Amino acid sequence: MNIKRAKQEIKDSIRAYLMKDAYGAYVMPGIRQRPILLIGPPGVGKTQIMEQISQECQIGLVAYTITHHTRQSAIGLPFIEQKEFGGKEYRATEYTMSEIVASVYEKIRSTGLAEGILFIDEINCVSETLAPTMLQFLQGKSFGNHQIPEGWIIVAAGNPPEYNKSVREFDIVTLDRIRRIDVEPDFDVWKEYALQAGVHPAICSYLSVRQQNFCRIETTVDGKLFATPRGWEDLSQLMEVYSCLGMTIDREIVTEYIQFPKIARDFASYLELYWKYQKDYQVEDILAGRTPAGVYEKLERAAFDERISVTGLLISALNEQFRKVCQKEEQLELQMKKLRELQDSGAFEDEPAGGQTTCFKNTIRGINGYLEMLDKFRTDWEQRQENGLLSRRELFLCREVSEALEKKLLILKTEDFKCAKDMWKRIQKLFATENDQYEELSAEAGQKLEYAFDFMEAVFAGSQEMVLFMTELNTGFYSVKFLQEYECERYYQYNKELLFSEEEREIGKLLGTEN
Repeated sequence: MNIKRAKQEIKDSIRAYLMKDAYGAYVMPGIRQRPILLIGPPGVGKTQIMEQISQECQIGLVAYTITHHTRQSAIGLPFIEQKEFGGKEYRATEYTMSEIVASVYEKIRSTGLAEGILFIDEINCVSETLAPTMLQFLQGKSFGNHQIPEGWIIVAAGNPPEYNKSVREFDIVTLDRIRRIDVEPDFDVWKEYALQAGVHPAICSYLSVRQQNFCRIETTVDGKLFATPRGWEDLSQLMEVYSCLGMTIDREIVTEYIQFPKIARDFASYLELYWKYQKDYQVEDILAGRTPAGVYEKLERAAFDERISVTGLLISALNEQFRKVCQKEEQLELQMKKLRELQDSGAFEDEPAGGQTTCFKNTIRGINGYLEMLDKFRTDWEQRQENGLLSRRELFLCREVSEALEKKLLILKTEDFKCAKDMWKRIQKLFATENDQYEELSAEAGQKLEYAFDFMEAVFAGSQEMVLFMTELNTGFYSVKFLQEYECERYYQYNKELLFSEEEREIGKLLGTEN
């Protein structure tokens, strides 16, 4: 299955394993909570989804790459203990607590999260001395004499033998006690994630037309050649930073991440063309309704790859605008939630009139209430960040909202108010100003979409490029969110036409008349 389905399978398992009865006991006993074993090629996202699952389920996560450990660190160190058996004293060997089990208890202590995931990576690549310990771990959920705490789910991951010559096969006894999930790379699933995570548009557009290069691992006389999803995403991060620093990515740098020379050369060549098309076609001018002279004629003579690249540039620029709108909307929604909580607390309810002193007390109470709300909000998300329960997107949102709330507080402190209610009216006015900015940003994005349709209709009406354009709008995370709110007549019109064409093709397949 693909990584998205595997992630959902694990989340569903966690819900089932952690379900409790009326007395607070787990419905499924620990012996029936089978460990989950993910098997798939390197770089497909097995480790990354564990962080996402932990954040989305709001449970703890302790992760280990077991190949970095020895038998002693896994099961603990031996020591001699004096014991009595049958009326006689003996010296018996005991073991200190496993470093791994101790880490789970430490996580519980530091975060207060009694439930979580213990993730062991590369579990089938351990040394010969550690292999029996791993079998015991999967079969009995323990390291040495120490059990994994109740409420902690075991998930392990490994690579198939063709990707790692150190792989050890599990016996049937072990396999009969685990849930094995085989994960395969799936470009469509990765692209859905990539658009949300902000993977560089050049990489997304390149892989859209070279899907065979998304995940390739080959063994040759020169060694292993590979291009993995992890490599593409890491390269994307570097490209973003280099762009901010005014630096360029060349073929040698691409090869450091995409260690498949043929693919690296191909992408490096594509990247040069990508920057060239971006300069030649002036996409920002097109989306502003100022299409440069000669662009239409140039595209009519252009090769298919060039036409696809220009369409990709348009989509990338639109998605960036949609992202800003969606993030602003999320910020306003969270701000509104915190401000409503503040209002409900009664911080801006004036006490009965009692002269200037009472008015002063009312406004001070309002300021203190606001400050208390802001401190509580900041403490809450910083604690969640420390516990690893915030994604990068959520962390960015919380920081932006904290900054916006702080700016309002500074304004309140510099102005004079006759009463607390006047202070609340001022807060409402400041929020309304931000909401107006959001409306302007949304309208600007809508206008850019309309200009994009003007351009596409003028150059690509009824062509494959228009199909690609609509497909990208229908699958992009931010474009889908934006189009749920924005009314675009041509978007719905083309969607109906494409849907009709797809249904017609399906009927043709059933009837055997498709060309």
